[in-house]
Amino acid sequence: MAVAEPASPRGFDQRVYAAVALIPCGQLATYGQIADRIGAFGCARQVGWALRRLSLPSEIPWHRVVNARGQISMSLSREGSDWIQRELLIDEGIPVDDEGRLPLRRYLWRPPWPAPAPLPSPEHPHPMSTPPL
Repeated sequence: MAVAEPASPRGFDQRVYAAVALIPCGQLATYGQIADRIGAFGCARQVGWALRRLSLPSEIPWHRVVNARGQISMSLSREGSDWIQRELLIDEGIPVDDEGRLPLRRYLWRPPWPAPAPLPSPEHPHPMSTPPL
């Protein structure tokens, strides 16, 4: 019988929103960067869908998240939110051209990452390791 993993205390969308809320004014993050930040490696597209589910206007600075090419993801299916995103970024001092391209390297958010957990020492092995025979 398979054992179910415990449910996350917060759902995926809420974790995305919490991470995006940390992006400072005048800085950018990528969808993939947010996915990595919440431990959802390879889920950049799902981050985009979570942000699309926000009601506009929103307190969450969704407009600071762009694709890895340094562009606003322009699409008719966004129903104009791509142009709203462009204007909000320009208002924050981030230049965006008519095709939605922006200088990602210059404005990329570089948050401090938590320090990795220390490796177990021989005196204090990992509790799940097997003792030598």
